[in-house]
Amino acid sequence: MPVWDDVVEIGRRLPGVEVSRWWGTPGLKVAGKGFCRIRSNPDALVIRVLDLGDREALMLGAPDTFFVTPHYKDVPYVLVALERISYGELEEMVEDAWRLVGALSHQERAPS
Repeated sequence: MPVWDDVVEIGRRLPGVEVSRWWGTPGLKVAGKGFCRIRSNPDALVIRVLDLGDREALMLGAPDTFFVTPHYKDVPYVLVALERISYGELEEMVEDAWRLVGALSHQERAPS
């Protein structure tokens, strides 16, 4: 069963990742932008996904693992029950979120 330390270990393998605080909890950032963090009530990993359709597919495929609270209803983040996800799937999700947020940050800095 993965824990937050595993998320950090995965994140540290990726270029430009900083372990920081995000919304008052431990999180990972790239280019100053958060892409995942741990939270409580409920205990879960909050992680960026491509879009709401991607999130919906995750929740439909594994509703015991992926869920949202009303706070995340309209944003492309999903909550992950770490005790229910495999380490390999967690690695893939952390890398995907890192790529997505890093790419979005790069686009914001690019001249028009």
